[in-house]
Amino acid sequence: MTVQVTWLGQAGFLVSWEDGDGRRRSLAIDPYLSDSLAGKYRGTLFPHVRMQPAPFSPDGLPPLVAVLCTHRHTDHMDPGTLQPLFRHDDAAVLVAPRAEAAEASSRSGLDASRMRLLDAGEELQFGEVRVRAVPAAHEELDEDDAGNHHYLGYVIELPDVTIYHSGDCAPYPGQAAHLMGVDVALLPVNGRDAHRRANGVPGNFHFDEAVALCVAAGIPTLVPHHWGMFSFNTADPDGFPLAEAGAQGVTVVVPKHAKTLHLGGAQR
Repeated sequence: MTVQVTWLGQAGFLVSWEDGDGRRRSLAIDPYLSDSLAGKYRGTLFPHVRMQPAPFSPDGLPPLVAVLCTHRHTDHMDPGTLQPLFRHDDAAVLVAPRAEAAEASSRSGLDASRMRLLDAGEELQFGEVRVRAVPAAHEELDEDDAGNHHYLGYVIELPDVTIYHSGDCAPYPGQAAHLMGVDVALLPVNGRDAHRRANGVPGNFHFDEAVALCVAAGIPTLVPHHWGMFSFNTADPDGFPLAEAGAQGVTVVVPKHAKTLHLGGAQR
């Protein structure tokens, strides 16, 4: 089986695979395919002007099994993407953190029948594919009053390859223990600093931290993302120390905007 992973920009990915009957199935993770943030933040300290055009219109994706949103930030749970997407695709469901149930419904336009709400440690099955939610720390492990995590990552277990999408995340104690058996990690590497944090922009892994997590969890392949969308919140892929990562046993595959990676069979 060949799994295809297409980078949609920022933290967005389209993942597709062949099911047991040879049909190609797809799911999307954190798609940001509108320009809604540019209008919201026009004239502010951090104008969210896209550096890359959206590779698809929201209604231009293939039929989806599900859309996975990791948290409520608009570049991950975007009403300008989700509402036209779900109007066009009336079979797809939305997977989102239980802590963000109200936001997920409001931003997607969906009722409870088309939403699947998870907390860390819970999972869903879509045919042969299992999706397991794990905690994420953007920069902290934030929970609601009921103990549900506001930020999630997803471990996606396909028949021949297991993919981890961390959502927006920085390192936290015990993280690697959630990730044993993962073959490919999709990790945000735009880093974090006090200036962005003080102005409402919590951060993510630095590149070396992403590599260290892969080493600790035994993940052989890293796909670094969350760069190249907004000029104030990006990283320079030409500066990624690929050889240093390789010396630690981690192969770094730098994605290209709107291009597809082919993951054939297990990566171990």
